[in-house]
Amino acid sequence: MRVLLPLLLLVATNTASAQWRTVPVPTTASLRGLSAAGGTVWASGTQGTVIRTADDGKTWSVMTVPGAEKLDFRGIHAFDASTAVIVSSGQAQDGQARIYRTSDGGKSWTQVYQEKTPGVFFDAIAFWDRKHGIVLSDPVEGRFALFITGDGGVTWMPLHPAAMPPALANEGAFAASNSCLTVQGERNVWFATGGAQVARVFHSSDRGKSWRAAETPLHPTNASSGIFSLAFQDDKFGVAAGGDYAHPERSDLPNVLLTSDGGRTWRAGPPTDPAGLYLSSVGFFPAPPKSLARYIRVAGITGLYDASITEPGAWTRESSENLNTVIYHTAGSWAVGAKGVVLRETAPARSGDRAIARDHGDLRQK
Repeated sequence: MRVLLPLLLLVATNTASAQWRTVPVPTTASLRGLSAAGGTVWASGTQGTVIRTADDGKTWSVMTVPGAEKLDFRGIHAFDASTAVIVSSGQAQDGQARIYRTSDGGKSWTQVYQEKTPGVFFDAIAFWDRKHGIVLSDPVEGRFALFITGDGGVTWMPLHPAAMPPALANEGAFAASNSCLTVQGERNVWFATGGAQVARVFHSSDRGKSWRAAETPLHPTNASSGIFSLAFQDDKFGVAAGGDYAHPERSDLPNVLLTSDGGRTWRAGPPTDPAGLYLSSVGFFPAPPKSLARYIRVAGITGLYDASITEPGAWTRESSENLNTVIYHTAGSWAVGAKGVVLRETAPARSGDRAIARDHGDLRQK
């Protein structure tokens, strides 16, 4: 979505807990793309920046993609230590809708696609496997635009827009964390929207050949509100997170939504405290041993939180950093955010007891 995300500074009394630590990286770029493959972690962001570590964050390669110094790489997907694909978010008519690929660990980058159609604005990228991937764009001529690859991101082609339900007035997707678009299994793909009279979730079970759209209980109040992130544990159970990034500390919007039928219907999940915190990224992470609960991890301007979505009211604040994206990885969770901040989970959570976190600090405009 073409709206500008505000730069905010959180002033709070607490820092990352013992389970999370700040990893020093020599960059001040705002990071939104985040992907892990094996023991390698990649992230991407403003000023054409890509960072990469292959030793659990001990050392980092900080790259500026040649010729892309003014681009904002808000989406990245890594296949392994050598191969990754990045997408830049911006107006196509201004030369900002581009896709790059590397196969040598970022030593060199090839621009593999550029879209020049006015209105195209890349929001996110996802892959089902090493060959098949998809990129989401905001609507063009009244329908969301999608682009697919069948060769690992070497070449791309647009999907025919006739299969896509018409977009609502002012409807768009949010390029906040590369997670408004998500895939599952071999063929399922979902994406979420905001800015219109109702936030919707679109679903395709055939890699984008056909689509249906479902309304949710979240009714945006302006262009800065809606669903920002999606995650699915399987083809049925999923979670959506969002809110209003113009009012990140509180809103009247349901900011966590749940589905048990593959996104056909949605219901409000357990509320945060304060209610309606802006959440830009959500993902599942494993429950403690012997627990049958489902746990999620969310990130936003006000920090990083863990929650049980089967135990209403059980939220734990893990960090007060200004964050954009969090992912769970078997080698340890990672989060990235403003001014080059990178967090790493140093030990997985062990306790099943989770309390509401109330020390939210002061949120001030910078």
